[in-house]
Amino acid sequence: MTPLGRLIATRIAAEGPISLADYMADCLMHPVHGYYATRDPFGSQGDFTTAPEISQMFGELLGLCLAQAWMDQVRPLPFRLVELGPGRGTLMADMLRALGSVPGLHGQIEVALVEASPKLRAVQKERLQGHKVQWLDRLDDLADGPLFLVANEFFDALPIRQFVRADAGWSERMVGLKDGLLTLGLGPATPYGSLAARLADTRPGDLVELCPALAPISEEIARRIATNGGAALVIDYGGWHSLGDTLQALKDHRPTDPFAAPGEADLTAHVDFEALSLAFTRPGARPSRMVSQGLFLERLGIGARAERLAAQLQGAALDSHLAAYRRLTDTSEMGELFKVIACHPAGAPPPPGLDPI
Repeated sequence: MTPLGRLIATRIAAEGPISLADYMADCLMHPVHGYYATRDPFGSQGDFTTAPEISQMFGELLGLCLAQAWMDQVRPLPFRLVELGPGRGTLMADMLRALGSVPGLHGQIEVALVEASPKLRAVQKERLQGHKVQWLDRLDDLADGPLFLVANEFFDALPIRQFVRADAGWSERMVGLKDGLLTLGLGPATPYGSLAARLADTRPGDLVELCPALAPISEEIARRIATNGGAALVIDYGGWHSLGDTLQALKDHRPTDPFAAPGEADLTAHVDFEALSLAFTRPGARPSRMVSQGLFLERLGIGARAERLAAQLQGAALDSHLAAYRRLTDTSEMGELFKVIACHPAGAPPPPGLDPI
């Protein structure tokens, strides 16, 4: 068992089973042994690869998408560009390069990165040398003002709770010990108020996931945009309306047992875009319709951009570029698995590539 696994096992032995959300929080963000506190997990040498690491086109198009949203809102200044969970800083670097060509934005972009991992902050600082960047522990720490925000593969890493439908209530899946090993079990059946509405569309034995942090973060984004203007883009894997077990662990780009090596594998779950849409609405902002990543990028012109870049390449470089384009957009790869939704002010259109509700 890993050092973190032993700490969790000791806690359970002393206090009893813990929620899956508490387990995920420890595995990912424990200050000494947590996954993000101890490594750079991105790229071929890490455990997974995100869209910005696949091609510069992804970040360039997102930057220009937000620039058009800014122009549609009569160009509020300063242009505050914020990223949640910015990884290596690759996406922000690509967005800033694209935004550098937008008239009226020179010297007017304020960059803020919401990042809890000291190790990743160090990587981001190196990648974004030459840019003035503010690092924040939480979005709440950001000053008020127009907000142009991107969250790419951020919400999938937020801890979740899982509930199994009983006849007239729900049993929460809890992490406990069996024969000295970490394992999942079920708590007592309880009529959880937050799941009362799901009794109508589920049957006994069905599993539903809740992400406790999703609504507070989404509502804070929406409150700022409804009050001060701006736009937010959320890109993640998931779908509409949670149903089923989507918890997964990745290590060395391969699935692994989520309980085998706490702190040494990435833990994620699918994002419920319906919950995001509802959360954006509550403070008075508007959500866009959810679309697939492939359709969104094609609407933004990734095909034409890919052709222009391809004209400058040949051989292995050209093959790699075309493979990256397919990986981002093809329905058999990231193009359909990943979804996109936006948050925008009630009086403004959604960002380009997205449809109003």
